[in-house]
Amino acid sequence: MRILVTGGAGFIGQNFVRYLQARRPDHSIVNLDKLTYAADREFVEAPAAGPGYQFVQEDICRLEKVREIARGVDAIVNFAAETHVDRSILDPGSFIQTDVYGTFALLEVVRELGIRRFVQVSTDEVYGSTEGGAFSEASPLNPSNPYSASKAAGDLMAFAYWRTHRLPVLVTRSSNNFGPYQYPEKVIPLFITNALDDLPLPLYGDGRHVRDWLYVMDNCAAIDLVLHRGREGEVYNIGGGHELPNIELTRRVLALLGKPESLIRHVADRPGHDRRYALDCRKLHALGWRPTHAFDDALAETVRWYQDHEAWWRPRKAGAFQEYYRRQYGELA
Repeated sequence: MRILVTGGAGFIGQNFVRYLQARRPDHSIVNLDKLTYAADREFVEAPAAGPGYQFVQEDICRLEKVREIARGVDAIVNFAAETHVDRSILDPGSFIQTDVYGTFALLEVVRELGIRRFVQVSTDEVYGSTEGGAFSEASPLNPSNPYSASKAAGDLMAFAYWRTHRLPVLVTRSSNNFGPYQYPEKVIPLFITNALDDLPLPLYGDGRHVRDWLYVMDNCAAIDLVLHRGREGEVYNIGGGHELPNIELTRRVLALLGKPESLIRHVADRPGHDRRYALDCRKLHALGWRPTHAFDDALAETVRWYQDHEAWWRPRKAGAFQEYYRRQYGELA
């Protein structure tokens, strides 16, 4: 296959490119990314292995440009999105533009060029919060913040094109991803890198918000399976099966680094903060997928990666990041 990966310089996107290059060397990859603040420029500038690999800097919202780039591809896997909930509260407009209009533009390209598969990579956050049980693919969408609302809108647009034009649309909704190359605004890399510098770890509210953690390469394997074997017009939940309150996650990060729990700083909770996410993944399990990375092992591996790659993360926490951090959390002295 010749695959167009959009957002392939972001966290999950670049890990997916690496996964395809390792597991499906017969596939050709066109990696399209706008190269926003969270993109990994070193990844796209380095020589990439694999036959027919190509990187193109472009914005998915520029429909005519994307149409030219997509000619001759068999499938599009759309990772391109603004993804950070906190930033969506500060600047919702950019999320609407990329996550909604950008998805529409890609769907138009699929329709016009007759591309055979379109995978929309989404999130469990579109379901909202639940105190008990787990969301199935049939659960209603109930987003709580501009980020999850923009992703829900992109999903609904994809299914509108499935119903109207019979486009070959598939949607994946994963729980919280973690692993190497994640921009350090997200909780796990933020807390690891803050702890390495003996800085406070800003924990929202009482820290009892529950997330289901999924190692990024397990998510990549699931997306690859859906791309090749999923049924068009369907949603597939992807969960790690490891629910954990944020306070416990924080303690485990500190323990792995040998740092004291006195670094934890409880800060005011963010608006609309979902209390708990949980996914029913039986539909994907029926295709043969299971997570293969135990959470504790994957977390320890992730901590070691950030310890060993200071040259990667430290520049990303300088400059504009510091301005964002002060605006979001204050000085936290």
